[in-house]
Amino acid sequence: MAPISSVQLFTVNAALEADMDGTLAQLAAAGFRSVEPYDFVRRADALAASFAAHGLAAPTGHAFLASTSFVRPDGSGTTITVPTPDEVFRAATTLGMSIVIDPYTAPDRWTTKEQVQETAGLLNAAAKIATKYGLRVGYHNHAHELEATFDGQTGLDYLAGLLDDEVTLEVDLYWAARAGVHPAELLTRLGSRVKAVHVKDGTLEPELTAQYPPADQVPAGQGKVPLAAALDAGSAVEYAVVEFDHFGGDIYQAVAESLRFLGARTLA
Repeated sequence: MAPISSVQLFTVNAALEADMDGTLAQLAAAGFRSVEPYDFVRRADALAASFAAHGLAAPTGHAFLASTSFVRPDGSGTTITVPTPDEVFRAATTLGMSIVIDPYTAPDRWTTKEQVQETAGLLNAAAKIATKYGLRVGYHNHAHELEATFDGQTGLDYLAGLLDDEVTLEVDLYWAARAGVHPAELLTRLGSRVKAVHVKDGTLEPELTAQYPPADQVPAGQGKVPLAAALDAGSAVEYAVVEFDHFGGDIYQAVAESLRFLGARTLA
């Protein structure tokens, strides 16, 4: 079956903080029926009400499960304590999720095998707790997990081999390409472990990707990330999630164009 199309709400994070209902209304108007929330524990009830008002579902969501404190998207740490797995999973059930995905672990945790083994153990432990709530756990990559190598394997491949069967992966196709890994080949290697992908495109120009947030991202199908081949390779993918880390133009037009790119490849 074709995957369900969705959009990661980090894409519109500033707008969401300023006007939750208005932002979600615009995403619904763009054609989305599913969204992927982040930072949802503190606002689960408000999000649930707004999702219901705009006909939106949240089958997947992002929450830290393998870090004790919040990690910024640029990799820098904080002293902000993250919610416990039970708090995360209770909020996830409020929102009707199926998979809770850890969005990020810091790059300095991918320098040794022992560090990756520790991350795998934390994800496996979280997954056992998640089963009490009828949920699955996943992990989302950036570039550093693929730039790290251990005995000829990328760090993400090594992590996958340590995870329990019930732990899933959400492969970010842009960050895979940014790390120099062909997304379709990665999805083929990881096989049925991959239940979601971030459908994200960019020109991959080095001077633009070197910035944070990356300055090269464009609507899906308009850049150099081989998204179509990756989607064809992801035989077990259940969710195709549009995301931008940054976009200088009209973000609602950009996500709508990305959704049109997905077209017949996904379900609403």
